[in-house]
Amino acid sequence: MTVRVMIVDDQALVRAGFRMVLDSQPDLQVVGEAIDGADALRVLNRVEADVVVMDLRMPTMDGVEATRRICARSAGGGPRVLVLTTFDTEADAFAALRAGASGFLLKNVPPEELMAAIRVVAQGDSVVAPSITRRLLDRFAWQLGPAPAADPRLAQLTEREREVLLLVAQGLSNAEIAARAHVAEATVKTHVGRILAKLQLRDRVQAVVLAYESGLITPGG
Repeated sequence: MTVRVMIVDDQALVRAGFRMVLDSQPDLQVVGEAIDGADALRVLNRVEADVVVMDLRMPTMDGVEATRRICARSAGGGPRVLVLTTFDTEADAFAALRAGASGFLLKNVPPEELMAAIRVVAQGDSVVAPSITRRLLDRFAWQLGPAPAADPRLAQLTEREREVLLLVAQGLSNAEIAARAHVAEATVKTHVGRILAKLQLRDRVQAVVLAYESGLITPGG
């Protein structure tokens, strides 16, 4: 299966470099490029992409707003967003995760890691380890604004699913949750899948964000 990729970056040399790397792989194909978020939305009206590799700092429309719009209009299926950031834009990366991005990487990531991340995101998973997401949220949770209110969707969860969600939000892997809850790892995977389906979330990253936004877990908690 070929993964269709769109590159969004305001620097032509960056786009050209990414295209050269990605097109060298038999299972990756660059189907479009855009110079900013607004241009990305226009391009997506003409081409079908599985993964959008999104820069954050761009003129006209930044990557956070573009991510929000892409994820909102593709709620029933469509491209997933992989954000590229630098060390001094972690706050923007956090905002992009809240907007629906399936993960983020630093721009100096080795080519093989970028390609692996695109494949993971295309398969419906995230490329940010839960523990890293947790640290990001702990650092930038003040941006959530007013005191969080309970999300009514949480009422759909069983007691065990709520317990698993809390452990996911604490940065535990499936294996660690299985050991903590004294169940098989496959059982945890099933619980996580049901949680994502009930809460209408794309991946674990979004589950962690929701846990913070709903007050299920607090920074440092």
